[in-house]
Amino acid sequence: MADYIALIHKDADSDFGVSVPDFPGCVTAGTTLDEARAMAAEALALHIEGMVEDGEAVPEPSSLTDIMRDRENRDAVAVLVPGPTRAAKAIRVNITLPEDALRLMDSYAEQHGLTRSGLILAATKRMMEAA
Repeated sequence: MADYIALIHKDADSDFGVSVPDFPGCVTAGTTLDEARAMAAEALALHIEGMVEDGEAVPEPSSLTDIMRDRENRDAVAVLVPGPTRAAKAIRVNITLPEDALRLMDSYAEQHGLTRSGLILAATKRMMEAA
């Protein structure tokens, strides 16, 4: 799979936000630049996986020139994010969580541009890496 351009945005009082212009709605964030780049690759892989499952065509990467034509993109730093080598199959799982914990998780995920599944996956990966 090809590399795609991701845009990293940073406000003084926020984490590093990342968007992938070729995939509207594909956004994520990280507390550090390295984490933001890693989360971008993960978000892109999950987004493409969903498109494939839904039978949607995966777009070819846009050029940097095309992406920077949009004035809103000019305040960001462009980085290349590798597309997944193969789309991993997503498997639906059923978990049980306390309602208040679920509300907190959903709020946190929304504030950081993640889905509930993306948050659970990111947290799990961090815990495993730290072990």
